[in-house]
Amino acid sequence: MRRCGFFAKIALLGMLSSALFAIGGPSGAKQDYIITGKIGAVALNPYGIAPLTAVIKDGGYVIENAKVTIMPKENGQVISYSVANAKLKLHGGIPVFGLYPNFANMVNVEYDRIYNGKRETIKETYRIPTSGVYIEMAGYGKAGTFFDDISVNKVDSEFGDRLYLVNNMENKSAIGTQIVWNNPTGGALEWNYYPSVFILDTTGEVRWYLLADRIYNLKSAFHAGVMMGFKQNVDGALSWGYGQRYVKYDIMGREVFNRELPAGYIDFSHSMDNSPNSNYFLRVANANYKRGDGKNVRTVRDVIVEVDKDGNVVDDWRLYDILDPYRDVNIKVLDQGAVCLNIDASQAGHTLSAEDLAKLDENDKFGDIVGSGPGRNWAHVNSVDHDAVDDSIIISSRHQSAIIKIGRDKQVKWILGSPEGWSDKYKNKLLTPVDSKGNKINCDGSKCPGYLNENGGFDYTWTQHTAFKIDSMSKGNIIYVSAFDNGDSRGMEQPALPTMKYSRAVVYKIDQKKMTVEQIWEYGKEKGSDWYSSVTSLTEYQVDKNSIFAYYATAGMQFDIATGMPTGTPNPVIAEFKWGAKEPSVEIRMKNAMGYQAYPFSVNKAFGK
Repeated sequence: MRRCGFFAKIALLGMLSSALFAIGGPSGAKQDYIITGKIGAVALNPYGIAPLTAVIKDGGYVIENAKVTIMPKENGQVISYSVANAKLKLHGGIPVFGLYPNFANMVNVEYDRIYNGKRETIKETYRIPTSGVYIEMAGYGKAGTFFDDISVNKVDSEFGDRLYLVNNMENKSAIGTQIVWNNPTGGALEWNYYPSVFILDTTGEVRWYLLADRIYNLKSAFHAGVMMGFKQNVDGALSWGYGQRYVKYDIMGREVFNRELPAGYIDFSHSMDNSPNSNYFLRVANANYKRGDGKNVRTVRDVIVEVDKDGNVVDDWRLYDILDPYRDVNIKVLDQGAVCLNIDASQAGHTLSAEDLAKLDENDKFGDIVGSGPGRNWAHVNSVDHDAVDDSIIISSRHQSAIIKIGRDKQVKWILGSPEGWSDKYKNKLLTPVDSKGNKINCDGSKCPGYLNENGGFDYTWTQHTAFKIDSMSKGNIIYVSAFDNGDSRGMEQPALPTMKYSRAVVYKIDQKKMTVEQIWEYGKEKGSDWYSSVTSLTEYQVDKNSIFAYYATAGMQFDIATGMPTGTPNPVIAEFKWGAKEPSVEIRMKNAMGYQAYPFSVNKAFGK
């Protein structure tokens, strides 16, 4: 009986073993996932950070010559692209981008399937349902995700295929702002907001978003920060940075690299330039700087570091040694209610006196505070652009209201900004404003005669964001530079009423040999305070459509001087103009969203060779 019992157990184990293999055991041949088409299964959000993407797996076949078309909603925008064969191999199937959230998407695919030496061209349709958008909220402010509402006011047919990557952020959270740097003190570690990054089509629909949780943690000093500086590289992938990291991922969410900053640097924000030399230029700060008074501090937004593709440090530009960190004429007239993203409504309309600034150097108040000298936010550099032609960098320094070009030798080449307050060392670097005929425009200090008109007008930029060389139009010593002129402290003063402020997208023509600058285009003055963006924003030339793209990222956000309370929520505006046009070809406005930057995204670059 014992022998019978033993053989019965063996038989039972055999039956269980067969059953386990039948449902796909660890070495079984059966696949127990659902295949809905003629190749492999659909893997939604294949890399965990891009929920509106999918890969139709190749199923073991060789796949070539794939094309994907996301069928639109009624009156929606078609997204259609071809996929390079190398990208099919990279993702193990057909990458699908541009799905609608919370929707049963219909996706048409066409491809060649090769099996046993036979090539077959297949066309089929997949139904791919998605869930709704999810991002972390701050616990106050707006409800929902990304924005409350969106209005597509204008899209000319030539721009109907546009996709716009929007780099916004959520409100400051109680979770993410509890720690600061110590040993030494200073820096901007507490500058920490959950990301709100997505792609819009020209009908106002979200077609991609970043679910950051796998690569982001508000509670971690080295895995949090403000995600900024998004750029689409020549290989189609995205690079950006946040806090103590700089990263590169493709649009499907596949990691190319995710690195900590080199140890001598801290607090990435604002700008990561992907240079033609394949290096990256990061706007960071010094992790440990010994001031002239012997105090060791962490600096704030005043260092550019160049790293190669492997993360090695190539060079750096320490701006407190190159520029004058004690030039304070512009700092004294800044609206203290809106100093970039350190928005304090109670300080709206207030400015700093020379006495206020002097007192700072008598104490140990260092960190992300407006003030002069290393260890405080004296420069607030918000963009860097590598000019590979003469191996220089062009920076935008918000708190100096200046666009500055600096050589590899760390010498200033030119300064586009008001001549007030510069020491003798820099006076011969100041560009002279001229009209279209090359005649000098006579400015009274910081105030110049009007704006573009038949006689040629001019204005400097004030607390500007982004200064980018237009490479395709520049030649030799004649270069073109786009900038977003936020407009705070215009003319080196605060206006009588906050509603008198305005912001401009502007393009300059610079003769680097003659040291002159001509303003050739602007837009924004005519929109007045409705489009005034006190902080953030972007202006950039787009070579594919010979256009100027502008993002008025905090349009409509004003403060009442008497009460210090906001009188409106930020309602960002996406605008794109044909070169030289007086009105936009695209105008899209979001309601109640804290904007930073945006730019056109190329799906063909993302999936091409």
